[in-house]
Amino acid sequence: MKSICRQSTILAAVVAACTLFAIPARAEDPAGAPPKSLPRSGIPYRPDNDQAGPPELVKAIRARRKEGKLLNLDRMLLHSPPFAQGWNAMFGAIRGKLSLTPKLRELAIMSVGVLNKSEYERIQHEPEFLAAGGTREQLAALEKPAAALADVKRFDEAERATLALTYEMTRDVKVSDATMKRVRAVLPDQQVVELIGAIAGYNMVSRFLVATGVEKE
Repeated sequence: MKSICRQSTILAAVVAACTLFAIPARAEDPAGAPPKSLPRSGIPYRPDNDQAGPPELVKAIRARRKEGKLLNLDRMLLHSPPFAQGWNAMFGAIRGKLSLTPKLRELAIMSVGVLNKSEYERIQHEPEFLAAGGTREQLAALEKPAAALADVKRFDEAERATLALTYEMTRDVKVSDATMKRVRAVLPDQQVVELIGAIAGYNMVSRFLVATGVEKE
């Protein structure tokens, strides 16, 4: 009997200790249940509502999105409101305020997505590329980046120069003098600078997406 009582006392002490040191549930999941969808990085998405971040910032991000819906990318970025704010301003400018033609911009973005194996980036921008005048034949050709660089059947000179610049910036970082000269021959300097900025920006996007494991909606 004494042994049974002693065991009961020990069990009660263990239960009390576990209760005392239990890890609290995440704020995003007050019930303590596992998240429905957790990216590969293990970092959970912010809530899919107006509580995802500061109200004015969430409103500004929604204004850039179709039907005002937050993307999974937004819900990841909103873990850091200052970072999300800078991101939204920068890519708002790239997508809506440059003189660079939408087709060349989206061609570069799709090429970056292929080169960096960023499926999310490709899924998000495929409709944008097609809407800007791109074709499904061009999308298929991009699957073989090296061959696309010399594909005179599917891409004109401005497009091939854009692909060459994208390829070198993404794979080698350093751009050859010949490629820079080629791009400058088909675009004014303002658009060359904008194209370089767009390629650099979307390389950042793809690296962020791949590292955090953001999934398609």
